[in-house]
Amino acid sequence: MLAFALYLVYKTEFGIKLKKGNKDMSVMSDKWIREMAAKGMIEPFMDKQVRKGCVSYGVSSYGYDARCADEFKIFTNVNSSVVDPKDFSNQSFVSRKEDVCIIPPNSFALARTVEYFRIPRDILVICLGKSTYARCGIIVNVTPLEPEWEGHVTLEFSNTTPLPAKIYAGEGVAQFLFLKANEMCETSYKDKNGKYQGQTGVTLPKL
Repeated sequence: MLAFALYLVYKTEFGIKLKKGNKDMSVMSDKWIREMAAKGMIEPFMDKQVRKGCVSYGVSSYGYDARCADEFKIFTNVNSSVVDPKDFSNQSFVSRKEDVCIIPPNSFALARTVEYFRIPRDILVICLGKSTYARCGIIVNVTPLEPEWEGHVTLEFSNTTPLPAKIYAGEGVAQFLFLKANEMCETSYKDKNGKYQGQTGVTLPKL
């Protein structure tokens, strides 16, 4: 999983090179994640892997498995709306607050992490879905967390199957990998006054 994540990073528009022997960027360890969480990088923070009876969450060797909160927005087409990223309608979703979310076949839902993240200025975060969900045809999509971004992470669950699919609140949904740059960036997400800075709850697309 980690090797695949690094391959994805290498292929992205950011032009990050993570080749063998190249020390331009490092994947940060569980020790570093714990130290930074104590300074407020992740709240609330689970300093070990919780696995028994649930989809695992908490710190891992080189990442952090975040949990899904109990707030969901389930896509519906009852109003025959057009999905427009520049003019997204709240009527396209049905809001639910529950322990289990049922996503209709070939549809999707938005949720958020339990954890609130504060990303350091020299860190870029890449997110990958948990294999437990991926093997059920449920894809978790999260864009990179940029330097000095903070907030609850909005999660997108795509149910690619012809059957209803369950998402469990309070359990692991995605792994976050923390990549440390070789130097500080000139402009961070905070510097740009990014439109998703400080977001809380499930956040819909903004223009």
